[in-house]
Amino acid sequence: MNLHGDGDGDKGGDEGGNRDDRGLSTIEVVILAPVMILFILVLVAFGQLVDGRGALDGAARDAARAGSIQKDHGTAIAEAKKAAEANLTDVCSGPVSVVQKSAGFEPDTLFTVEVSCEVRGLASIGLNIPTTLSATFSSPLDPYRRTA
Repeated sequence: MNLHGDGDGDKGGDEGGNRDDRGLSTIEVVILAPVMILFILVLVAFGQLVDGRGALDGAARDAARAGSIQKDHGTAIAEAKKAAEANLTDVCSGPVSVVQKSAGFEPDTLFTVEVSCEVRGLASIGLNIPTTLSATFSSPLDPYRRTA
């Protein structure tokens, strides 16, 4: 006696299981593949933001140190900007801003700079949300800094 009424005598319809499940895995792949690709792209975008944060921290450190060993204020700012720009050439999508946050340029004080720029980050996944990161670092003015 055939319970399914398909006339071939087997009890399960087709050999792999229920006929209602045919094509289900294809539908799952079609739905899940774009979701997984988007998830990977978001991870890459946030990875670029984290990388940008680390690069900015390093650039601020290098800029503060480059400025702290100079003999005068004007040269200190110029060298700090040059050091920051050299570190951030592949990270920033716009100009690099270097601003002195400490007061003056007197011996036995700190030379503090804030470095900021716009990083790519979320633009890599099509979201043109401007992401400006900044970092601040201080370096003591070197008592034996350049005199010539």
